[in-house]
Amino acid sequence: MHALCVYCGSRGGTDAAYARAASVLGRAIAAQGMTLVYGGGSLGLMNTVAEAALAGGGRVVGVIPERLLQREVQHEGLSELHVVQTMHQRKKMMADFADGFVALPGGLGTLEELFEIWTWRQLGYHNKPLGLLNVNGFYDGLLDFLAQTHEQGFVSPEMLGLLVVDDDAQRLLDRMRGAQPVSEDPWWRMRDVI
Repeated sequence: MHALCVYCGSRGGTDAAYARAASVLGRAIAAQGMTLVYGGGSLGLMNTVAEAALAGGGRVVGVIPERLLQREVQHEGLSELHVVQTMHQRKKMMADFADGFVALPGGLGTLEELFEIWTWRQLGYHNKPLGLLNVNGFYDGLLDFLAQTHEQGFVSPEMLGLLVVDDDAQRLLDRMRGAQPVSEDPWWRMRDVI
C-alpha cells in the first residue's frame, strides 16, 4: 500500500484512547512511507491523524467539499488539499487516491464512508483492503450486529471477512498488507448467499 485513506470523527470522542490511536496510526503511516488520504479537516480525530502523519514527515492529502471549506474547517498545513463540490466527489476522489481504507472511531459520516467503500468492494468496484481499528472496543456493538446480519442470512461470511479488524494500529496495517485480494468479482460469486 502506498496511500491509505482514513475515515474518522470530526470530533475527538469522550475517550482519550481514540486520539492516541489516531496519532499512532498517523505516525505509522508516515513511518512506512505511505501517504495519508483523509477528509481534509482540522477538527477532532481527523486533525489528530493528519498532524501525526505530518509530524512524522509523511505526505498528507486532504479532500474537502466546498461547503466545509466555507465553514473554515479545512487543515491549512497539508501536502495537498483538493476542494470538490459534493460529498460524492469527495468520497470518489479519496477512494481513487487510496490503496486501502481504515476506519477509526467516528460518527455517522465515518460509518457511512466505511459501509460505502465496503459495498463498493462487495460489488467489485475495487479490490483494496479494508480495516477497522477497534479502539477500546468502540466497534464491538457494530461487530455483534454484523454477525447478526450473517446469522439472519443477509451477509455472507466471505463479505464479512473482507473487513480486517484489530485493536492495534501497527498490527492492523501489517494484516491489511497481508490480506489476499479477491481474484474474482465477489458479488456475482456470492449473489445467491448475500
